[in-house]
Amino acid sequence: MKTICYFFSVATFLGSSLAYASGDAMNGKQLYSSRCMACHSIDENLAGPAHRGVVGRKAGSVSGFDYSPALKKSKVIWNEKTIDQWLTNPEKFIPGQNMGVSISDAKEREDLIAYLKTQTKR
Repeated sequence: MKTICYFFSVATFLGSSLAYASGDAMNGKQLYSSRCMACHSIDENLAGPAHRGVVGRKAGSVSGFDYSPALKKSKVIWNEKTIDQWLTNPEKFIPGQNMGVSISDAKEREDLIAYLKTQTKR
């Protein structure tokens, strides 16, 4: 029985990880341009923080950006799962944050995450 439970736990984990791995980074780049660039840039802080190197970074830690107290206190590390939760409903994920935009479409979130994963630190 333990073997079966272990198998299903691993399968569930891999299945959720593969969902993020299958995102279309090229479509994500287009979505980033149309949905995110009004407030964000890859390399510069604007109304929102710069996104280069966001995957693996602690939330609220970009130098020179004035974050909400909620994000500053957050212990969130940005990864596929946390970015997906954030984009789904930022206020539910980190109450008191300042981003007023969410992405309801799971495929769009998946593609945006795939694109952000390509924007590593220089």
